[in-house]
Amino acid sequence: MLHHSPKNMLPPIIVSETEEHLLTLLATGAELTRRSEEVAQTLLSEMERADVVSDDAMPENVVRMGSRVEFEINGGSARSMELVFPIDADFDEGRLSVLTPIGAALIGLSPGQMMMFRGRDNRPHKLRVISVHQPEPAASAAVMA
Repeated sequence: MLHHSPKNMLPPIIVSETEEHLLTLLATGAELTRRSEEVAQTLLSEMERADVVSDDAMPENVVRMGSRVEFEINGGSARSMELVFPIDADFDEGRLSVLTPIGAALIGLSPGQMMMFRGRDNRPHKLRVISVHQPEPAASAAVMA
């Protein structure tokens, strides 16, 4: 059982159909291998409660995979990280895995929203999203548009 607040106490989140599918597979795989099991369970719980929308209907200001997110933890100084899949994660390079407590808490949030998460220190922390920037579309996608 998760140690989350009741669902109605959590901020509403939005994820695209594609990302909901990919992140559910990722979390299920991590849960099966016992790697990052607690974070995987949290991510699965987030996908279950998310408002899933079509990829085209995804708002620009919502944290998704590849987003650059500026956030603060416990009112501290702002940090800016790109949310990525575990294989691309490199904290020193500013790429945060979605299979970390912070990454799982960020997915689906919008600027101004807050989310409690349990850190690797097993203590509760408050995360607040300041801004969200989406990656520039690939040149080929821009030409086709």
